[in-house]
Amino acid sequence: QVQLVESGGGLVQAGGSLRLSCEVSGSTVNWNRLGWYRQGPGKQRELVASVGSSRIKNYSDSVKGRFTISRDNAKNIVYLQMNNLKPEDTAVYYCNAHRAVVVDSSGKIQQTDYWGQGTQVTVSS
Repeated sequence: QVQLVESGGGLVQAGGSLRLSCEVSGSTVNWNRLGWYRQGPGKQRELVASVGSSRIKNYSDSVKGRFTISRDNAKNIVYLQMNNLKPEDTAVYYCNAHRAVVVDSSGKIQQTDYWGQGTQVTVSS
């Protein structure tokens, strides 16, 4: 059974830093993409950053230059280093693991997403 366990959230003042970690267990298959999403109060869940198996990284415009995503394939851990935090970064942050597998000879692809339980990040002004 696939499990994603996040850690590293907390309360920090504006301008501070936090590092989130997410350990993915229960599968020996390489993940196509690992990422972080967040959901602020009264908002929809949004992508923060992701990193593919080829290590290509993608960031939302709101965090570019401040956040850095990285992954340790050997340990199946994905990190999110968050610097220069702002009050608008306050949200529950969710780890995501995405897998795309060819399931038959026609090339049909099955895509599956797994989620962590979320970790709260609160940035005070």
